[in-house]
Amino acid sequence: MSDEDVVHDAVERLEWDERKDDSPESRWRQVTRRSALTGGAAGIAALALQACGGSSSSSSSSGSSSSSSTASAASGGGGSAASGIFGSGTPLKFTLVNHVTTNPFFTPTQNGAADACKLLGCSYQWTGSQTSNISEMVNAMQSAITAKVNGIGIPLVDLHAFNKPTTTALSAGIPVLSYNADATGNDRLAYIGQDLYVSGQQMGAHIAALVPSGDVVLFIATPGSLNIQPRIDGALATLKAHPSIKTHVVASGAALPMELSTVQSYAVGHPSTKGYFAVDGGSTQSIGQVIQKQGLKGKVAGGGYDLTPVTESTLAAGYLDFTIDQQPYLQGFYPILEMYLYNVSQKLSGIADVDTGLKFLDKTSVIPYNSTKSRYEGTGTSAGVQKA
Repeated sequence: MSDEDVVHDAVERLEWDERKDDSPESRWRQVTRRSALTGGAAGIAALALQACGGSSSSSSSSGSSSSSSTASAASGGGGSAASGIFGSGTPLKFTLVNHVTTNPFFTPTQNGAADACKLLGCSYQWTGSQTSNISEMVNAMQSAITAKVNGIGIPLVDLHAFNKPTTTALSAGIPVLSYNADATGNDRLAYIGQDLYVSGQQMGAHIAALVPSGDVVLFIATPGSLNIQPRIDGALATLKAHPSIKTHVVASGAALPMELSTVQSYAVGHPSTKGYFAVDGGSTQSIGQVIQKQGLKGKVAGGGYDLTPVTESTLAAGYLDFTIDQQPYLQGFYPILEMYLYNVSQKLSGIADVDTGLKFLDKTSVIPYNSTKSRYEGTGTSAGVQKA
């Protein structure tokens, strides 16, 4: 028996004798004893990792957005802790295709995916289109299939375009999940996101309460896109029951500068409008900015979806009346988690539809979002929640 083995054997015997004493003092004696005999700080680190079910070697890097339509975002890689828990020692690679890769709404989505990868020791790529170009998204999905990734997550923003590549991926043993947007008839295994039509109906009820009569405009970035079209359909269905409200629908564009310009132009050209609303994050942010710039606070109502930092601040300041949180962080975290479990369980578990929620926020309930920074809402980069 080597000297090292003798030392470790002695430590184990001492700790065995103390097994009935589980006090903090006893646990600290065990930590300090082991660290002294096995190399100081390295021993403490090893013991802490052992307690968490991990090991002393791992690597990770967080995913990030890029101006490129095919931005790589790798996270994790070691997977030793996950291997001990889930029984998989093979690093898994996933792809998240997106329709607006640089939109700030999806910053927390990327954070969620990156955090899941760090937790599980896997990696992911963030790719797709900056401008909701369906062909670019299909090409990105086909590239992932060719690369034989272990799973693909994609917003099904088109009713038919992704059906064939989804079938191809599933036939190759690659699980496909939809997030943020879903399409009837697609063979994807699960949908992770908001019930879009229902959220639109409830938004319509809020609009009717804020503007009982008169002209209101509803902005939609990309009409027909299945991540937002069901919302406006739901809102219009509700507003049909209010004939005193005259609705106008305006396409605002997929890029933030165009959305801001469209909302600004409409406000200048339609001074009698009593309400400005949107079904996407970029247009909602733009409404708040335009109401502030044009001095329309208190004169018009405004609201929409999502929680970009600009929307949070304009809502808190009263330029917007409401916004709807659909928890974009979960739309990145859960796809990675589900695809990982599907792989390691050999298709026995992991797949489930997840409704990421419908939460109306006003100038009061948005205060915690403004007073803190976090990866969960895309306003911070550090783990946990910090004061702003």
